[in-house]
Amino acid sequence: MGVSYSTAKWLAPASFIIDFAAQQYGLFSSPNMQDVNDANISFWSPQPYFIGAFFFPQQIIQLAWLYRLWKLDPSKQIERAELDTMTHYVPYYAVGNLCIATWMIFWNSSQLKVSNVFVTINSFTQLYYIFGLLPPMNTGSTSSILTHVVAKTFGGIGVLDFLHNTSAGFFVGEAPSTAVKVITGLGFAGLSAASDWIFGGCMVYDLLALTVGQSGSWRTLLGAYTVGSAAIVTAKNMARPPYKDEGYGMTATEEVQDQV
Repeated sequence: MGVSYSTAKWLAPASFIIDFAAQQYGLFSSPNMQDVNDANISFWSPQPYFIGAFFFPQQIIQLAWLYRLWKLDPSKQIERAELDTMTHYVPYYAVGNLCIATWMIFWNSSQLKVSNVFVTINSFTQLYYIFGLLPPMNTGSTSSILTHVVAKTFGGIGVLDFLHNTSAGFFVGEAPSTAVKVITGLGFAGLSAASDWIFGGCMVYDLLALTVGQSGSWRTLLGAYTVGSAAIVTAKNMARPPYKDEGYGMTATEEVQDQV
């Protein structure tokens, strides 16, 4: 997927507005998001307030990213390089927003099997971009940092959304089987081992949300997974720092052209 900058600067905020409006519908309609959640508790149901607590700062970060997408000037060489990184993510960002907006409509209609289709598309789209396409973070570039934070928090909460909707849509009221416990442990361990501080922090947060949302021995095991995930993320990123500071340099000719 690829779009021009002129398309990206409109597509990204439009998809954000659509998703934000859908979230407001989810919060204030009747039944609302939590009503549907409470009627469909399962073994991957998180404490719902954790999702709300994640939502607000994530929106602020996205607004900062969108502001920069509009503010930077593509006619300037350095800013153009930053915009190329941001524009590359826009189609995946827009797909995610539109999928979550559509998911909200079906979720609040208690059509959870249908809503699961859209949350699955979003979650795996974000994971594909994060692990397959996202360039390494350049800590000398605000745009690069923001793109990483937006993409990884979008994908990070997407993992929790996928687990939540899948269990609520297909396994209402069920306790976790041995297979579910193994899949949860191995899945989060694998994602944690492949994560930087941002996405890894999201994995720890997801597990903590699941821990607080569950009870009994399953809650205890999820708590152990949370500690284990935090240990894996810390050890991996301490041993191999994930970020670099390169900056967006220009040749001598480009510097003269930019000044002109």
